[in-house]
Amino acid sequence: MKTVFKTSMLAAALSFGLVACDGANENAMEDAGEQQAEAVNEQAEAMEDAGQITDAQEDAMTDNAEDRADAMEETGEAMDDGAAPAATTTPM
Repeated sequence: MKTVFKTSMLAAALSFGLVACDGANENAMEDAGEQQAEAVNEQAEAMEDAGQITDAQEDAMTDNAEDRADAMEETGEAMDDGAAPAATTTPM
């Protein structure tokens, strides 16, 4: 049991260490993307609840917003690395 606990603690410590390696731009872009995706998700849920869109349309809106958030994070990471961000073709 102690070995399992130690292993899980080590895994948690390593994951926190990886998060700490993110640069300022990556963190800022990730936070902004997550906030935007959450807003879209809430709007899509409200629209689906009101019968304005289907469940599939709600899922598509949410997936699209999450894809844009991921692209924003990647752009921030590229900025931190000093590289030009990769071109993405995420539909709006």
